Amino acid sequence: MVYFDAASTEPLRPQAREALLEALDAGWADPARLYGSARRARLSLEQARAEVAEELGARPDEISFTTSGTQAVHLGVLGTLHGRRRTGRHLVVGAVEHSSVLHAAGLHERAGGSVETVGVSRTGAVLAEVFAAAVAAPGTALACLQTANHEVGTLQPITEVAAACREAGVPLLVDAAQTAGRLPVPGGWSVLAASAHKWGGPAGVGVLAVRKGTRFRSPLPEDEREGRRVPGFENVPAIVAAAAALRASAAERDEQARLSKLVERIRDTVARTIPDVEVIGDPAARAPHIVTFSCLYVEGEALLGELDKAGFSVSSGSSCTASTLRPSHVLEAMGVLTHGNVRVSLPRGTSVTDVDRFLAVLPDIVRRIRLEAGVSS
Repeated sequence: MVYFDAASTEPLRPQAREALLEALDAGWADPARLYGSARRARLSLEQARAEVAEELGARPDEISFTTSGTQAVHLGVLGTLHGRRRTGRHLVVGAVEHSSVLHAAGLHERAGGSVETVGVSRTGAVLAEVFAAAVAAPGTALACLQTANHEVGTLQPITEVAAACREAGVPLLVDAAQTAGRLPVPGGWSVLAASAHKWGGPAGVGVLAVRKGTRFRSPLPEDEREGRRVPGFENVPAIVAAAAALRASAAERDEQARLSKLVERIRDTVARTIPDVEVIGDPAARAPHIVTFSCLYVEGEALLGELDKAGFSVSSGSSCTASTLRPSHVLEAMGVLTHGNVRVSLPRGTSVTDVDRFLAVLPDIVRRIRLEAGVSS
């Protein structure tokens, strides 16, 4: 099988595996205690925190580790809103944010807060001037914008939006899950969330970064650990492995450029060889590893099944709701074709041969599915 679903999870890096195994022996003790094994675990934890902070452009004391990127987003959104409740209860989000952001926004709204959703262009990017006008509204407590869309790869105008938020005195939460370790982290954020398994670390480690000076109060019962932001015992071995994977990923800028060229090859070839197909997302301002396209007259479930039989693991529609086969909220917000959607996301080490084989089998698979549905192309 050829794995083309790195936007969901990147295979564990060798550096992370090695660090994890070493830390299982050295970092198993409770880092909050004072005896020798606990102090060694604490030292490993704080070293990992410093390494992650350096890669993300933060201070070590601004970094807290969570159990997932989703938990980092939930705590970031709800904790910042809770900390700034005296300022107001208005939240601004982009229409194509990850479901974790939208679900947190929904909870905030059900609790009496207000949410403004900023629409996107057909390429999937919010209009910076529209977002700026939204955050300037009185009572705005927080704005949320992802670095790159998790389904179509389009980069968001973080720099422009961050400047508008700074002028309005509104903190900006940035979901950097799809770009941390792949692209430099843009500046201007107040709160940042990321997920280790997206950059080749182990699952079960998320990162929540809260800038000094940002009002934040955890919506969960108070706990002494992780700067009082995240409750519970830290998984020190997994955190150490996550830091090792992030260092390795950030050092591979040339590999990301190589993957970007392969994505460009897929974009061009699919549009040229398959009739009635729409290649989605910005062709230039995009994450290096993601390409999405939709095929008219094709059911997404059938397309995934046939690609799986042909030896390719890909995703379809929304990365978090594909199992329900509901139309993707991202594709709907963009106003693009939602049927027969395929998201290809390339992990490190993807070969030209694998990409060429995928491009060779795809047209015939689409043609056969259409013929079975009574459509000739």
